[in-house]
Amino acid sequence: MQHFDKDSIDLFPNRYRASLINSLSGFKSANLVGTVNGEGHSNLAMFSSVVHIGASPALVGLVMRPNSVSRHTLENIRETGQYTINQVSESFWREAHQTSARYEGYESEFECTNLTPSYIEHHDAPFVEQSRLKYALLLREIVPITLNDTLFVIGEITDILCDTDAVMEDGYIDIEKLATVSVSGLDSYHTTARLSRIQYAKPNETAQLISLSGELYPLCDGQ
Repeated sequence: MQHFDKDSIDLFPNRYRASLINSLSGFKSANLVGTVNGEGHSNLAMFSSVVHIGASPALVGLVMRPNSVSRHTLENIRETGQYTINQVSESFWREAHQTSARYEGYESEFECTNLTPSYIEHHDAPFVEQSRLKYALLLREIVPITLNDTLFVIGEITDILCDTDAVMEDGYIDIEKLATVSVSGLDSYHTTARLSRIQYAKPNETAQLISLSGELYPLCDGQ
């Protein structure tokens, strides 16, 4: 097993270090963030840093890189207070990855990647029509992370759009039915294979497996 200490990590070339460190967190969600500026110009960007914060209120956070250069997504969110998060699936993962290219501010990633914008009433930011699970957010807080000048952007979910057959009776969303992909490192995309759902763990009690419909079924010998 290789051992990288802090001194050796600090001496790695920038790209090698970025690839190594980004791989440590394992599989991450692949999402496209849709925004629009005050003049109605749309923007679309890939993010793998989306995290759940809480369900009541429904809050989601994402990490933005340092604002040392023009960050169209961040600028648009600050200007309008609105954005969308769109899960990436197998049918358009290559187009989604292409949005990470450094397009000029006057270029819309929708047009450059042949992805389709769509809208709902009372929300100005665009969704990705091809996405099978997407939600609208209002900006609630931007928290500076002083250690590396990144920003933690917190939004409240106002609307959720999801394929009907992927929403189970107990509220669980079966993202495998949506062919959702994940990301590892900076550039590796993956499909998934569910092991099982499993009951909430309690001390001194073996958790049972849960069917997709939400019913419990006991563990068999050898499981």
